[in-house]
Amino acid sequence: MSTPPIRNARAASLPAKLSRTWLLVNAVKPQLFEPAQRSEADSVIFDMEAAVPDEAKDEARDNVVRALSELDPDSGEPQMTAWVRINDVKSKYWEDDLAALNGLPGLRGLMLPNTEAPEQVTWTAMRGGAGVPVLALIETAIGVENATEIARAPGTFRLALGTNDLRKDTGMSDDPLALAYVRSRLVIASRVGGLPGAIDGPSGLGATDQQLRDDCAWTIKMGMAGKLTLSPSFTATINEALAPSEDEQRWARELLLDAEEGAEITDGSYLPRLARARKIQELASSYGLWNA
Repeated sequence: MSTPPIRNARAASLPAKLSRTWLLVNAVKPQLFEPAQRSEADSVIFDMEAAVPDEAKDEARDNVVRALSELDPDSGEPQMTAWVRINDVKSKYWEDDLAALNGLPGLRGLMLPNTEAPEQVTWTAMRGGAGVPVLALIETAIGVENATEIARAPGTFRLALGTNDLRKDTGMSDDPLALAYVRSRLVIASRVGGLPGAIDGPSGLGATDQQLRDDCAWTIKMGMAGKLTLSPSFTATINEALAPSEDEQRWARELLLDAEEGAEITDGSYLPRLARARKIQELASSYGLWNA
């Protein structure tokens, strides 16, 4: 009998361009892989970089290769699927990471840390395997300054914000107002580059549910469409907060129903409002909320 894949079926079927939660999992702790796969995280990232000391890099890489290579003997489908946060282009591990991951059946894409130039994404995409998408993680002032060019680079799939390293690089506080410019830059760059919405940085591991909701409110205010997380316990709250609310869905239903019944165009804002209602319907349907 075929063994079903470990990955959460709802999350596995969701296109990564719509992923709200991006769960980072320490690659040196393979015991965390399966719980992450079964979690409600829209996308899972096995982290071989920030969470792994130099002496454990080879071990972490071996863990990831093993996990993403295992196939169901009957269906031939990978038992686990995940994105992988590799080491940055300037590190001595970058080439070995890409050589080991190239062609793995469970690999969904790569996260490139400390992205500072468009060619870094393109090199990574070329060496990572044909068609592999790259999440460009912006963590430095140089990366922020070059965000538009990075967004336009061949291979870039989405932009993500590494808030902790950015704060170390710039001296910024974690106040949302201090980081507003950076978030705006990534949002505008994503739009100019024709990418899905930018991904916000993670909340602290000790964040309360209310703090997490407040953080997500800023994510939405700034126009971002996803959020990194270090804890699977945060995924349900992030998923809810970054999906269309019940009030938004109610408004969209009413507007779409009026449109179906032949409502007249009363002013110049009608068609933009109708487009927004259809977008809300599309997103809510993708997240399993529209007909719930």
